[in-house]
Amino acid sequence: MFATSKGTELDRHNVLRAFRRVAKAAGLNAREWTPRELRHSFVSLLSDNGVKIEDIADLCGHSGTTVTERVYRHQLRPVLLTGAVAMDDIFGAGENA
Repeated sequence: MFATSKGTELDRHNVLRAFRRVAKAAGLNAREWTPRELRHSFVSLLSDNGVKIEDIADLCGHSGTTVTERVYRHQLRPVLLTGAVAMDDIFGAGENA
């Protein structure tokens, strides 16, 4: 368990309040951002820049890729699309046989 500077329990409201102070200081609209959006942005940026799904899962603290694929399926689209394009290239999709 983590505690605030006053020794009280650090709950989600404390975390959100602290996060909003940091977001505001960074020039962001603090009401539009939460740690969750930041985490999804993190995954999107990694995925968009070709980081393997196994590495993204590892960085997110997941024991495998299943949770990463389920939770971040929209952010991982570029990684999955890259795999589909590679399979098309391998098997010659779109070519007349």
